[in-house]
Amino acid sequence: MTTDQDAISLKNDLKKCTFQTLETYSNVHRGSGHKSIITTHLFEKARLIVLDYLNLSGSGFSVVFCSPISAHEILKRLKGKNYSVVSSDDIGLSLGVRAIVAKKNSFPGGAPSLTGGGTARLVSGNWVVWSFLPDKYEAGTPSIVNIITFARALQLVQKYGSELLEKTNDYNEDVKDLLYNDHLVEVSGQILLDKLRDTIIGRNLTVPTSAGNTSFINFDSSASTPSLEPIAEAFTRCWNLSDKNQKEIVQEVREICFGFFGAPFSKYDIIFTANTTESINLVANELINKNGGETVVLSTMLEHSSNDLPWRKVSKESPIRLSVDNDGIINSEELEMQLKSYNYDKKYGSKRIRIVAVSGASNVLGICNNLKQISEITHRYGAELLVDAAQLVAHRGINMEADGIDYLAVSAHKIYAPFGCGILISGKGLLNYSKNEIISLGEENVSGIAALGKSLSLFSRVGMDIVEEDERQLTSYALNALSKVPGIKVYGVKTTDNKNFNNKLGVIVFELKRIMADGIAKKLSIDSGIGVRFGCHCAHIIIKHLLNIGPGLEKFQRLVVTMIPKVNLPGLTRVSFGIENTREDIDNLVVALENIVNKSKLGKRKSRKEVESGIKEMITNAENRIYGL
Repeated sequence: MTTDQDAISLKNDLKKCTFQTLETYSNVHRGSGHKSIITTHLFEKARLIVLDYLNLSGSGFSVVFCSPISAHEILKRLKGKNYSVVSSDDIGLSLGVRAIVAKKNSFPGGAPSLTGGGTARLVSGNWVVWSFLPDKYEAGTPSIVNIITFARALQLVQKYGSELLEKTNDYNEDVKDLLYNDHLVEVSGQILLDKLRDTIIGRNLTVPTSAGNTSFINFDSSASTPSLEPIAEAFTRCWNLSDKNQKEIVQEVREICFGFFGAPFSKYDIIFTANTTESINLVANELINKNGGETVVLSTMLEHSSNDLPWRKVSKESPIRLSVDNDGIINSEELEMQLKSYNYDKKYGSKRIRIVAVSGASNVLGICNNLKQISEITHRYGAELLVDAAQLVAHRGINMEADGIDYLAVSAHKIYAPFGCGILISGKGLLNYSKNEIISLGEENVSGIAALGKSLSLFSRVGMDIVEEDERQLTSYALNALSKVPGIKVYGVKTTDNKNFNNKLGVIVFELKRIMADGIAKKLSIDSGIGVRFGCHCAHIIIKHLLNIGPGLEKFQRLVVTMIPKVNLPGLTRVSFGIENTREDIDNLVVALENIVNKSKLGKRKSRKEVESGIKEMITNAENRIYGL
């Protein structure tokens, strides 16, 4: 006979699993740091746990993790095939996780239903080499922490039965207390920001390097941010709430979003999604349904794949890409010329530019374009403005109404709430999802929605102007320090006296002479415990533009990745700052880069093999802590 105490004990097990996952959390697959390597292993291990739960062999099956919305799209294409679906909702957890399991040859070829992020291995202006399963169907950053917690929950269900996890789902508490109250409630502004740094989960991680154990330095916040203790607490507290409380959470977070993004309820609608990628796909799908092949999307060379690939299905001409200067600034005259040609002069028959889709901040050059100016030009010619705010949200204030933004797409994992929640805010009546099951599917991840609400509540109390100034000072220090590294080439804004410096975030891409980006990243990790990201950063078009990779070399690259899938193509190394980073971190980065350039002999050091052995031990320990029964 099970008791309430047994059920509470299992929920505590899951909470412990979540916090332990967050201690070594980073985005998966394409990061070089210790955290990314560990998280990738735990994420991939979750697939094996799902197969074990279904008593299936891994050799012939593929496990695709997705949100309820993306599962809805994938299952449409699997009709008539044999597949299984395991859902977090089925075991009483509000995590918004689906695992679709089918034979590998059951998944259809060609372009996936939702595109962007990791769904492509190589992207050109007019062709795509799609990723292999399961990445091809996992659009955008997956809800990594939710998925690992879900996998742990499946282990517990196998051992104890699902009724124990469902048993406590009737608890009522004050929703406003959950979202607004915490041990820092009495402080705000700079004081709160400083205190929040002390709540970063995993901030004191020690990792093995060739110089011995050292504190890990995370320079990969553009990929995903760590969580903060009050945010993670909000996430786990939702698991026990009654249905009534969960609905109240969703409504209250909706109100928080209206305020944080300057989007009054009377003028805007909000749909909860899994991430920015999913949000943009929803707009693209709606555009297809509305206007068919007569629609054209105008975008830029700067865009992340998530704000490029979804538009390609709108029409054969989409997207048209605006050029940018060396800093990443859009040519406003070219923007107006294109809009005038299509929408006013009607040079292209019945084809019209319906959407101008731009990034609020580039994930490569870190530049913020003038959204208000872009909006004014866009609306002058009868088009609508969509902003991919994934990179902007944690660094600058956003005011949709003031800047004339029609659609805004955001991921919570970029603003210290890495729990599988995204939002799509649109002008009233622009989307027809109000009577669609999409809305209810998007609201299934109540825990992730609560975490986003808690994050926005905290940063509202800090003030985004304070976050912006803090980061500007750090970026200034970093650019000056990096300029002294021999042989370094920084792309985009390089100096503080550049007229566009104030429009730059703490995102810096660079190369070192005669050293590939993956080599730099691995050396920083192995020798100095510094985690960065390397490659094309899911922004292939701007990276190839910066590296002067022309059509001929582009075709050769396509041949190479087709024949040798695991090869690393040329790219750039990226460092990106979050609230955790300090000047001391940057000093350590500069020393590490100078050692790489000068091939410094630093005395007796551990071999790479010894360091990798230490990392494997960290992976084993993390797996045993989180998945060990």
